[in-house]
Amino acid sequence: MPRYFTKSEARVAAGGFLAKSHVQKASAQVLNESRSSTKESDTFDVFLSHSIADADLVLGIKNLLEERGLKVYVDWETDSQLDRSKVNPETADLLRRRMKQSKSLLYLATESASSSKWMPWELGYFDGLRGGQVAVMPLLDNETDSFKGQEYLGLYPTVTKDTYKGSNRKDVFVEGRGKWTTLQEFNTGKPTWRAYSP
Repeated sequence: MPRYFTKSEARVAAGGFLAKSHVQKASAQVLNESRSSTKESDTFDVFLSHSIADADLVLGIKNLLEERGLKVYVDWETDSQLDRSKVNPETADLLRRRMKQSKSLLYLATESASSSKWMPWELGYFDGLRGGQVAVMPLLDNETDSFKGQEYLGLYPTVTKDTYKGSNRKDVFVEGRGKWTTLQEFNTGKPTWRAYSP
């Protein structure tokens, strides 16, 4: 049975990040203030596709992924000048450039995702750009809840967490169609997909 990341884990990770900064600020403000000048030659391991309504969850997931050594693109952190509320050619062009700089796209599946103007477009564009490098990351209330997102999300593998059989070592996995790989391998662009052992 897959185990998913939870909203409470994301909020705890966001809270830990805020506590480290010794200042209690809104999640969006922390992300905006932590941005650095990004060059066109910079690369990202993960383009995190998300709803802006989930700012606290996004901050937590970004922190959890970065703790695993991944460089994560969040648009309102790196490119705070973007106005995601407006669908226009300039925003689309910048997001296309950032997706080209990214190795994979993780689609943060929450209740807010279904009302996002940008997420389905980002998913489709990235899938066309780097087929096989898209995964859905459900954020649920309980780690063992079942995940059933919008129909088209079933086309993609999902991000889960688990412990290796016979050990206490935890890891993050990408699972789909009866096979799995680690998130680290997934981000190489050439993952080794393993079948589940009986």
